[in-house]
This record gives sequence, C-alpha cells and structure tokens, in this order.
Amino acid sequence: MTTMTQPVRTHRSATRRLVTSELRLLRRDPLTLTFVLAFPIVSMLIIGGSFGTEADEAFPVNPTHWYVASYFATVIGATGLIMLPVHIASYRERGVLRRLSASGFPRWSFALAQLVIGVSAIVVSGILLLAVAAPVYGVPAVEDPARVAAGILAGSVAFVSIGILLGTLLPSARAAQAVGLMLFFPSFLLGVGGPPPAVLSDALRSIADVLPLKLVTDAVREPWLGIGDGTGPLLVVVAIAVVATALAARRTAL
Repeated sequence: MTTMTQPVRTHRSATRRLVTSELRLLRRDPLTLTFVLAFPIVSMLIIGGSFGTEADEAFPVNPTHWYVASYFATVIGATGLIMLPVHIASYRERGVLRRLSASGFPRWSFALAQLVIGVSAIVVSGILLLAVAAPVYGVPAVEDPARVAAGILAGSVAFVSIGILLGTLLPSARAAQAVGLMLFFPSFLLGVGGPPPAVLSDALRSIADVLPLKLVTDAVREPWLGIGDGTGPLLVVVAIAVVATALAARRTAL
C-alpha cells in the first residue's frame, strides 16, 4: 500500500513546492507588478473618467461602470499574454525546465503550478482593481453573478493556458515580451480599454469581435452590467480554454 501511494504524495509535494517558490518569485518580478497590477489600474483611472457618467448612444450604461467591468478582463489578458510567457520563457532559456525534469519533478506539476500562479495573480489584481475603483467611480452591481463568475473562470483558464503555451514555444524572455506586447495591446485597445465599439469603424469592429480578449470581456461585462447574458462569447471562451489547455498540457509533457 505504501509503494502505491508514495508517487502520488511525491507529486503533490513537488507541486506544492513549485507553487510556493513561484509565489515568492512573483513578488520580486517588476514586470508582473507593472502589467498585472499597475497598468490596468492606472489605465482604468485615466480612461474611466474620460466619458462622463451618463449613458448615451456610445455607452448603454454609465461609462465609468462600463470601463470598471471591462478592465477586469485587462488583468486576465496581461497575465496570460505578458506575465506568464516572459516568466516561463526565461525559465526555458536558462534551462530551468530541464533541471526540474532531471530533479524528478513531473512536467505536468510545472504546468499546474503555473495555472495556480496565473489564477492567483488574476484574483489578487482583480480585487485591487475593484478596491481602487470603488471610491473613485464606484463598482457597478453585478446583475448575474453566476455568469460573471463563469466568464472570469473560463477567461482566466484560457489566457493562463495561452500564456503557458507561448512560454514553452518562444525561445527567450525577450522574444516572449515582444510577442506578448504585440498580442496584448491591439486586443486591449480594440476589445477592452479603448474606445467603445459604437465609435469604431466597421472594419475595426469586425476585427475586435473575434479577438479572444474581447470575447472574455463580453462574457464578463454583459452579465455584469445587465446589457446581455454573454452566452455566445462565454461558449467560445470555454472552447478556447479547452483547446489552449490541451495544447499547453501537451507542450509541458514533452
């Protein structure tokens, strides 16, 4: 009986040690602090106050509430497209993954640790975002908590998995940073933190509608503000999460 359970205990211990180590390193990463913590908050404070507080033809609800709900998705995008790819690619560049494998850590334990780290970063950053928004713009009431939670969870898993996949594919931290920024900022400007969709041209709106980060934003924002149920975007985000998780798991098992 002992020989049957020992590998399971060893693997759980390995994952725990990896998560503890990664959480400690996360606090020392200035890039993480900038993009996952500071950038969404500062952007929300600037853009959120630029359109007043009255609904109009561009905004179906209070514009400040529109951006508070939207910027939660910015945290998800920053984590998956910038923080995790750079972090994992730097490990790969320095041969850390090979050393972990040689030390007896199962490769899936690294992927699981990164999933825990990514989701934890999103939760902490999202709470800070709402804490800052509350006294400045107010936090809009959540009309459909279950659907909002589903959108946040599916979006978080999707983008964390994308981040793990990018980190294992790109050859260096610098390459991961360049690719991450190129993917993040167009998605941010068109789908989350830029001008409202109503003022975009037809071409830009068509591009925005298929961006994964825009889909996550719609899956969260629509049920949050009561301007839709977000079912269509949520289903697509769930599909993206399944595919990205499968690909990331396959890469980390190599």
